[in-house]
Amino acid sequence: MAASRRRGRLTAVAAAVATAALTAGLTAGCDAMNKALDCVQTADAIADSVTDLQQAVENAANDPTQVDSSLDSIDKSLRKIGDKTDDADVNKAVDDLRKAVDNVRTAVRNGDDTPDVSPVTDAAGELTKVCTP
Repeated sequence: MAASRRRGRLTAVAAAVATAALTAGLTAGCDAMNKALDCVQTADAIADSVTDLQQAVENAANDPTQVDSSLDSIDKSLRKIGDKTDDADVNKAVDDLRKAVDNVRTAVRNGDDTPDVSPVTDAAGELTKVCTP
């Protein structure tokens, strides 16, 4: 009879551990899915900001503040995505894009009315690539 009770308790403990493991796995899976979705959404927002930046550079003679505004928008999105991921590839892409944005900002501050934004475009494309499953 004692062996039967012990087996019953072991079965109950094993079931509880299995349930906890399954729940943790599902929760982790949902967290990973949410992070991936956040990454894709933020990369999409950055792509829109890069398009705005390209247009702002083309129109810089009319309104030079548009370039700064577009760069600020990209920076804001980069902070958002950087805070939500621990993926090495995403972090590298974010760092590369941040450097490209800083280079454009420096060029504009140094008087370049038509800075080369192709590194920003390339880095944004890489971020989109690593965010897309």
